[in-house]
Amino acid sequence: MLIDTHCHLDFPPLVDHLEQYLTAASTAGVRRWIVPGVHPGAWELIARLCEQFEGLCPAFGIHPRHAAEGSDRHLIVLEQLALQGVAIGETGLDRHCGNLPLQEDLFRRQIRIAVSCQLPLLIHCRDMIGRTLEILHDEQAGQVGGLMHAYSGSVESAREFIKLGFAISLGETLMRRNAVRPLRLARELPLSWLVMETDAPDAGPHAERSARNRPEMLPGIAGELAGIREKAVGEVVLETGKTALRVIPKLETYPCR
Repeated sequence: MLIDTHCHLDFPPLVDHLEQYLTAASTAGVRRWIVPGVHPGAWELIARLCEQFEGLCPAFGIHPRHAAEGSDRHLIVLEQLALQGVAIGETGLDRHCGNLPLQEDLFRRQIRIAVSCQLPLLIHCRDMIGRTLEILHDEQAGQVGGLMHAYSGSVESAREFIKLGFAISLGETLMRRNAVRPLRLARELPLSWLVMETDAPDAGPHAERSARNRPEMLPGIAGELAGIREKAVGEVVLETGKTALRVIPKLETYPCR
């Protein structure tokens, strides 16, 4: 099963023509999408979209970019919403977003909600590998595991996340002409700990950052990964799908109503 483990279907331009984009992706073989929250103001829309369209699975969280808006009130709402989703996130640390003390506090509090609710985490980590690992250990996040979204760290660090139960999510960077580290990750990590994502509508597979990503690009990512691993595309789709279902168990049964 082709599963897009990180796709912002609530973002424009996708949300404005969502049925069209989902039909194209479904025709290409994609069957599940995790729609991660990045801001409390979008949680209601994400929940509504996931009720309306088959195969969409919500996750609720606050991105480090919005750390200053992670109030006590929002975290109370997050705890109330949590079990309606398949994971907590997108949460984590980003050296380029500022407010690092606020980011860390918000990250820890979201991990605690995930552990309390026994939900996996969708982790955003940009140039904060060591500190992210420290906090995950401190907060016993290995109890729930999850996914390292758009992972760009070293193979050695990836293995440390895997020890904590976090699968490594690879995406459109595999298709970039100047890709180096993503190829090493794809080649050297166990296939049983790899999943795939588009991160649509963020930038597409080429170096030109104006290129828009689309949900139907996931099969191309699968093809790249299969080529790197020297395996059949079907085998890669099967194995990464099994990994996603293992690490995010509610994907298989959502909607849980």
